[in-house]
Amino acid sequence: MTARLDPTALLPTLADIEAAAAVVYRDFPPTPQYRWGLLSERLGTDCWLKHENHTPVGAFKIRGGLTYFDQLAQRGALPREVVSATRGNHGQSMGWAARRHGVACTIVVPHGNSVEKNAAMRALGVTLIEHGEDFQEAREHAMRLAAERGAHMVPSFHPDLLRGVATYWWEFLRAVPQLDVVYVPIGQGSGACSAIAAKHALQHPVRVVGVVSRHATTYADSIAAGRVVESPVSTQLADGMACRVADADALAVLAPHLDHVVQVSDDEVAAAMHALFTDTHNVAEGAGAAPLAAALQERAALRGQQVGLALTGGNVDAAVFAHTLRAG
Repeated sequence: MTARLDPTALLPTLADIEAAAAVVYRDFPPTPQYRWGLLSERLGTDCWLKHENHTPVGAFKIRGGLTYFDQLAQRGALPREVVSATRGNHGQSMGWAARRHGVACTIVVPHGNSVEKNAAMRALGVTLIEHGEDFQEAREHAMRLAAERGAHMVPSFHPDLLRGVATYWWEFLRAVPQLDVVYVPIGQGSGACSAIAAKHALQHPVRVVGVVSRHATTYADSIAAGRVVESPVSTQLADGMACRVADADALAVLAPHLDHVVQVSDDEVAAAMHALFTDTHNVAEGAGAAPLAAALQERAALRGQQVGLALTGGNVDAAVFAHTLRAG
């Protein structure tokens, strides 16, 4: 019988992550991580927040876009056009990196997508197309468009994206080596898989907890079933986690290496968005607040531990955020 390859063998190595950091830092410096006093009081233990909302596009995804295009350039394979699908932050990442390399970029978003994320993508030179009722329908349309045009289809999960995304976890674990547990939201899986990659690369004992929306449970359901399980999406707030179909490659990494998965409701996410603003005066989008929502669920079990949360992005429409603050 042929031995099955450990999926982590496909993750970036320490050398890969260090090389990726050099690429990322051409565009912006490492993001900060702070132990916030009020947030630590709220959680009942030391709480560190990694501020990926402080990148030039307000989210961690830009790191992956930069390394994805850098790898294409190194292979001499830069296309004339890329096509991809997004709920917003991946699309901004593609737009930023495509503009840097002089490549045309078309992004497909579902109808009803964030108005301000759409505007931000257009400002980066992206040609925006609205299609479908959710991310999966937008993704399938993007794949058809890429095939029709002979354009390069950029997936939401790919090893060359992970190289860049892992740099923020590499920064975090080196800056706060005493972390016992970290919470990371799961959309299509690049953030959580990159946390695992950095943990392995640095041989760090930190426990990685995945967070999904209770209204978009494909990853929780798939991990429980041991196979990809399609699950309906009804979240109104956590658009960065609004995935209907888990990525099989991401699932193969996450299933054996996540400590566990926590499901959070939109109400819990809204409360966490409000808490992050009152405690740190940082704006968090739904997915960016989900780690705090999950940690607050497990507050009693976290006493005495050093907790790390990924504030993965702050790109929430002003009207949505204002409503969240008023409701809070």
